[in-house]
Amino acid sequence: MLNSLWYAVEFSNAISTSPKLLKILGRELVLYRTGDGQIQAMDNACIHRGAALAKGSIEGDCIVCPYHGWQYQQNGDCVNIPSQSPATSIAKQAKMTTYPVREKYGWIWLFLGGGEPGELISISNFPQLESGGFRSIQGKFYWNANYERVLENGLDFAHAPFVHAGAFGNPNLPEIEDLVIENYPEGASATVYLAATPPQGLWKLLVRGERKPIKTRTGFFLPNLTFLEVYLPFGQLTIWTAHVPINANTTVSKWINFRSFFTGKWADLDAYNRTIKIFEQDKPIVESQRPQIIPTDLNGEIYVAADALQLQYRKLRQHILM
Repeated sequence: MLNSLWYAVEFSNAISTSPKLLKILGRELVLYRTGDGQIQAMDNACIHRGAALAKGSIEGDCIVCPYHGWQYQQNGDCVNIPSQSPATSIAKQAKMTTYPVREKYGWIWLFLGGGEPGELISISNFPQLESGGFRSIQGKFYWNANYERVLENGLDFAHAPFVHAGAFGNPNLPEIEDLVIENYPEGASATVYLAATPPQGLWKLLVRGERKPIKTRTGFFLPNLTFLEVYLPFGQLTIWTAHVPINANTTVSKWINFRSFFTGKWADLDAYNRTIKIFEQDKPIVESQRPQIIPTDLNGEIYVAADALQLQYRKLRQHILM
């Protein structure tokens, strides 16, 4: 696991002044907002008797344990133990572990490694992340698979004609042109033109005549963010996904779908169903992959030209692990 990086872990609008449980990398954390809107993150198990702080409450800017009422301020220090006299000092050991938090691009980001965190990744040239010109919806999808297998699936052009036939990708035209990789400081992307299949449902209303190959761009930002851009004849569709590792073999993908067409609320359900359908088609394949965790040895699996983007992910991952 890549602990020394910022993980996108939750939607910004999912965190309020009520405590919320977050499971990541085999840990349980609690997140909440203070009165001025700042987000706090700390271990979920109270240092006293291990009760879940996510089941507690917020008083002022302190989180209150539901078991014995211990209160912890933003730096994790316990500032009130109701069972003892106010004149009694509180031991320095009565302190919760807290984690650096940032908020950007519609997600909450956590730094889970030791030491001082570096800068949050900068994602440029993606106006839909900060523009009001796109309609957006969001959702979650759970996998019984390691997050890196899930992430790499999102970078794989060659599976589209086989796993997603009828949605995108044409099984009669499966060849993938050689990829030209565009590198970023914390990631990479590639663009191809995928053979089109006849549109279904609402999309039929916007397409006339023969469909040309669809420009498709996909990429990643370490440690757990992927994106898919599809340039349809009638507009642009983009899906950004934070693949959150709950543990080694369980992942939740928290996705935001942006579209420049059908921008009314009435089309949200169709957009949601189309996104979930893609994940559901991928799910049985990704969950069947073995080994469940991708090899650390770059020669542990075979690559062909269509795998260039996944290989670039593994190279960057390997560089950080060294």
